[in-house]
This record gives sequence, structure tokens and C-alpha cells, in this order.
Amino acid sequence: MYFLGIDLGSSSIKLAVLDANTGKSVASSSVPDQEMRIDAPQSGWAEQHPEKWWEYTCNGIKKLGNQGIDLKQIKAIGISYQMHGLVLTDKDLNVLRPSIIWCDSRAASIGEKYYQEKGASFFQDRVLQSPGNFTASKLKWVQENEPQLFDQIAHMMLPGDYLAAKFSGVAQTSKSGLSEAALWDFKKNALAEEVLEALDLPRAVIPEIVANFSHQATIAPKIAEALGLSKNVEITYRAGDQPNNALALNVNKPGEIATTAGTSAVIYSVTDQDAFDAKNRINTFLHVNNTEAQKRNGVLLCINGSGILYQWLRKMLSTGKDELLSYDFLNAQAAKVGPGSDGLHFYPFGNGVERIFNNKKSFSGLQNLDFNRHAATHMVRAACEGIVYAMNYGFEVMQQIGAGGTSVKATKANLFLSPVFREIFVNTTQTSLELYETNGAEGAARGAAYGYGFYKSLDEAAQGLELLSTQEPQSALKEHYTNLYQTWKKNIQILD
Repeated sequence: MYFLGIDLGSSSIKLAVLDANTGKSVASSSVPDQEMRIDAPQSGWAEQHPEKWWEYTCNGIKKLGNQGIDLKQIKAIGISYQMHGLVLTDKDLNVLRPSIIWCDSRAASIGEKYYQEKGASFFQDRVLQSPGNFTASKLKWVQENEPQLFDQIAHMMLPGDYLAAKFSGVAQTSKSGLSEAALWDFKKNALAEEVLEALDLPRAVIPEIVANFSHQATIAPKIAEALGLSKNVEITYRAGDQPNNALALNVNKPGEIATTAGTSAVIYSVTDQDAFDAKNRINTFLHVNNTEAQKRNGVLLCINGSGILYQWLRKMLSTGKDELLSYDFLNAQAAKVGPGSDGLHFYPFGNGVERIFNNKKSFSGLQNLDFNRHAATHMVRAACEGIVYAMNYGFEVMQQIGAGGTSVKATKANLFLSPVFREIFVNTTQTSLELYETNGAEGAARGAAYGYGFYKSLDEAAQGLELLSTQEPQSALKEHYTNLYQTWKKNIQILD
């Protein structure tokens, strides 16, 4: 029995087919062949067109079929997606404008304006944080700046909701999705009607609300035929990429922690408390397994400039070459330099407003650059150190509100492929790191199987999850990295 997982990122869309009987992925694909473009019509803006996501998703499914997978055996689909994006459609699900995606900064001032006008207690009592730069603020930006387009809106959706709607023809969103939009009332366990009223946004644009795991919708017959799928395929799971990453790693119980370092870097801790940070440096959302009887929230810190910094370095160091240098090459270069990068510091804050600085506009930079001492190797290592130090800066806040811990799980992917990055991470955060062979698409497929009812528990859904290694902090390095981190940290106090 097969289940399809789709992971819609900002760089690519990954797909995986899970054989639920064995708990193993039997096929996978990634589209497009090159990293997806992020358009920036103005400084601080970041947009992608949802119709391209759908085109790539269809291509990815066809690639799975070309691998010999009998697509007719797929019973259900699970969707993971880049969080906080805004997709607007008319009543026929026609896209009205490009999606304003997660790292777009244009609405940060709007979120701050309403946070100040209504007061911290109003928002923290209801959504546990400022509306910040989240989806609700982006919708308000459209209302204020594109009023004629706003009048055409029938449905406001998150990126994964749009993919699900293209499969089924039905506009829906999820409870956890509304929480990442700053539109879920944690006190009432319902849509945050009072936040909509405070921002003067219409209730009518919010589509049907479904549970993360449920029989949400059935694929439209014409879509099933076009893609070679069974006409009975259902959408049974959807979640933002970070809650889904936690699910993929079987991080679903209070005190368990997941991390990832893709385009952005995230540490995500599950709790049974309505935890929040008074300075809005970290955020709280509904975790995928939250129910009225069992509170499960995800406390999340996010650093925007992670893999995108590594991607930028790759492009810069490849200038004039016929092909881009590989990430394996960059990882090898970082290993040629010792801890501290010979005094060079990298600050990875060049991808929009940063949450850990309460949504202030921040910039990336190098400090202590010595033209006679430092080479590309130092830059690459300093980038890895800067990313981890920024993560640890937020991790300290998580610990202050009771959402920290000493053990973290990650997939062996992106920057966690680098032995140097892993060494910096465990010794700076002083946590043990468990690496697993999985990915977001496989996690979405497991979520689909659980939502369908094939698995009876999330622990059962995690069968087949393979632990590759465990890495512990080294006593000889912990103090050294602590000192390096404290030196790095002194130079960003002005931003906090």
C-alpha cells in the first residue's frame, strides 16, 4: 500500500512514495532540476508563483511513474510546505497574484503597528505572539496596497493548501496552518475571530478548516486521470515544513526537539504548554498532533540566512567557472580551517527581517576580514559557525521559556551533511545530535498513511525510520566553542 508525500520548499519540491507495509520509501523525485527562483520586485520582497509549484508537482509525480511505480496503488497524499506564505485565489481557484512567501519582509511594519495599537497582551493571549511578518499581516498588506485585487479574493490559503486545492478542487486550510498565519486562538482553540476583527480582515476569505490528519478531500477525477492516479486518492495530511520535519523525525512528545538547516535554520521543540516569548524572538504554533484532549505545541526559532548563505557562497566562489562548485567541495574547504576561522566572523542575517531580533531588518556581514590572512576556506568555515551561533542565540531564548533540551534530532541533509557543521552545532549548543535517514517528503507520506488510518499511532508511523549516528559534545571543544560564541555574540547585541 503506497502513500505519496510532497514537500514544497522555496528551493525545490521533493516527492516520495512510502510503502506503508515496510515503512520504507520506494521512490523519490525532486523538481525542478535547478533551484526555484525567488523574485524580489522590491528590496525586502520575496515572491514565487503558485502555478509553477503545481506544474513542478505534476512533473515530479510523472517522474515517479517513470521509475516503475504503479501510481494507481497510491491511496493518499500528504503535503508539507514552506510556512507563512500567502496564496490568494478567486472562487474558481485562479491565482490572483504571486505568493508572498515566508522570507518576504514587506508586512513586518504592519504586524508591528497592530501589535502596538492593540497591545502585547491582546495578541499574546490569543495567538501567543505578534502578528509580525506572518500570513495575516501579509493579507493586510494586500488589502492596503492592492485594494482592487483584494476585492476579488475568495480564498486565502497557505502554500500547501493551494497544492491540495489543485488536487481536489476544494479550498481548505488546517488548524496548524492558521496558527502559523497568526490566526489561531490558543485560548478558545478556534479561528482567531478577534484578530481578524482587529486587523479589519474579512472572515469570508478563510476556507474550510480541517484537522492536520483527516480525510480532507478526494482528488478531482480529471486530475487523477491526467496524473495516472486512482480516482479514489485522498488528501489526508498537510502541515508546514517545520512541524512536518518534526513528524518525519518522530518528534511529537513534550521535550523532544528537531532541527534543520536548509534555506533557513530552525530548532523546533514540542511542548504541552502555551509557551511564548515576551519579545517575540521565537514563535509557538500548533503541532500536528494537537487535539482538544492533548495539547501539543511547537516552539520554533528561525534564522533566515542559513542554506541560502551557503548557496550565495557557492555562487560567489564559482564565478567564472563553467559549473557551480559542489556543496561537498564547500564542506571540504571548511574542514581545512580550525575552530574560530582565524578570527573571522560571519553574521548570517541577509534574508529579510529576523524573528530573533523582533522582525527588525538585519544584514549579513563579515567582521575582522584580513586580506593577508583570510582565504575562501576561512569564509566557508566562518559561515558555518555564524549560522550555528545564530541558532544558539535563539536556542538560549527557548531554554529561558522552558522549551530547551539536551538531545536534538535532524535528518542527514543540507548543512547537517557537513561534519564541520555538526561539530560546531553539538559543541556550541551542548546537545547530543541524532542523525536520521529521512526527509520532508517521506515525513509527509508517513503523515498521509496515519491520516488515512493505515497506522494507528505516530510511533507506528515512524517504523522504518533509520538512525544513522549519534554525536556528543566533546569536552575538549565545548569550552572553546562557548568562548568563540560569546565573542561572536557581543557584536549583535545592538540588534536585539
